[in-house]
Amino acid sequence: MTTYTQMNRGVCSRSTTVQLNDDGTIHAVEVVGGCNGNLKGICSLLRGQKAEDAIARMEGITCGGKSTSCPDQIAHALRAALEQQKNG
Repeated sequence: MTTYTQMNRGVCSRSTTVQLNDDGTIHAVEVVGGCNGNLKGICSLLRGQKAEDAIARMEGITCGGKSTSCPDQIAHALRAALEQQKNG
């Protein structure tokens, strides 16, 4: 299992931690700060999905006038976790 934590930038949430199973499926996602109920729902929906599918759905989503969003930050964390997993 691969665990990756990033400090979020440009959003209300402070950090995102993702855990990937060895086959690239999402085991868990935890976001600290931000819109608690919405992020708990997103994290629950992501469990069991392929990280690449989740990235494709969430990358580039914006929030208000910001150039990023909490889902976009989750996508960045997932991409970094996949890279970490690939490089051992």
